[in-house]
Amino acid sequence: MSSLQNPQHELVGSLYRDHRVWLLAWLRRNVACPQRAEDLSQDTFVRLLGRSELSAPREPRAFLAAIAKGLLYDYFRRAALEQAYLNELTLLPEAEQPSPEEQHLILEDLKAIDRLLGKLSSKARAAFLYSRLDGLPHADIAQRLGVSVPRVRQYLAQGMRQCYIALYGEPT
Repeated sequence: MSSLQNPQHELVGSLYRDHRVWLLAWLRRNVACPQRAEDLSQDTFVRLLGRSELSAPREPRAFLAAIAKGLLYDYFRRAALEQAYLNELTLLPEAEQPSPEEQHLILEDLKAIDRLLGKLSSKARAAFLYSRLDGLPHADIAQRLGVSVPRVRQYLAQGMRQCYIALYGEPT
């Protein structure tokens, strides 16, 4: 079956033809860089193509905007992460700063970890960040999150597993 005969692809094609210009204008109002807006517009439709099931939305523009908002959120979160890393680099003595190639590799690893930590529940993600970034002991994390210390340990194990997957792939 060709993609032209696939009803889902036809629906995405119709949404693209009818609403792409509008979506691009909406994104340009939210992103300073026109190329980034174009990329996010394309990513919105690619995300639709990746869905296993898709039915015609009652409000196509609201539907597309909701998907684009999620992509915008991810983009801004990753940009903030990258900027925080680059700001930290400026605090290092020049002799200890990684090379541009090493910086790029570290940023890619950070982005991969960020994507996978995003798959955790909000409490698991918070526990992991409290532990790894703030250095809080398990009891303090448990108190902040309103959970037991064993639950905190479970959350930390989930976070470490996601980091391992981000850096090395699924364990075999």
